[in-house]
Amino acid sequence: MSFSFTEPKPNNEPSFSFTTPEDVEERLQQITDLAHEILRLVAEVRRQIST
Repeated sequence: MSFSFTEPKPNNEPSFSFTTPEDVEERLQQITDLAHEILRLVAEVRRQIST
């Protein structure tokens, strides 16, 4: 398995590449963790707004 993301972005986001299923799983876990943190922060903001 191979995946690569190397096209430069206008906002200078870092590029990355990975080639093994383990790398894919690690990246997906990182994305999942970030999504959970974003949802937690959104819930916190909503709670603060409603009080």
